[in-house]
Amino acid sequence: MQPDEMRDKAIDLFTKRMHCSQVLAMIGLEKLGVNDPSVIKALGAFGGGIGGTGNICGALVGAVSVIGSLYSRSSLEEKENPRMWAATKAVMKQFEELTAAHGGINCCQIARVDWMDRDQVKDFYGNPESRRQHCITVVGETARALGELLEQEAKVMAAKEAEKNAAK
Repeated sequence: MQPDEMRDKAIDLFTKRMHCSQVLAMIGLEKLGVNDPSVIKALGAFGGGIGGTGNICGALVGAVSVIGSLYSRSSLEEKENPRMWAATKAVMKQFEELTAAHGGINCCQIARVDWMDRDQVKDFYGNPESRRQHCITVVGETARALGELLEQEAKVMAAKEAEKNAAK
C-alpha cells in the first residue's frame, strides 16, 4: 500500500468512526504485513486523546505504536533496534509540523471537543462544519507521512542487510 493509499484508507476508516489511534495502527501494521487485532483493540483507549481526556492525539499514538511494532521488543531476551528512536523522532517532528496550525499535538487542541460532553460529541460527529474536518485531515496526513517513513525505513533496513551480507 502506497502512502497516498494509506491516507485514503485512514480517512475512510476514521469517517466510519474507528478511533484515530486504531486507524493509524491498523494501516501501518497492514503496510508492514502484520495482522494483530489485539494491538488494534488495545489502542482504542487512546481515542479522544488518551481515554477521552483530550491529551496526546490518538493519531500520533497509533503512528508511534507502528514504529514500536517494527523496532521494539516483546521480551527481555530480544534486542531493540536503535532505529526505533530516530524513526519515532521523525514521526513526532512531522506530526508537530502538521498540527502546529491547530495549536499543538493534543486532541483538545485539534478537535476542541470535551469527549465527556455528549452534546459536544454529537456536534463533532453530526455537524459537517465541526472540527471533525480538522481531525480527518490530521488522520489522513499522518497516515501518509507514516507510509513515507515506513518506506524510508525499509530502504535503510535493506541497505544495512546488504552491508551485512557483503561483509560475510
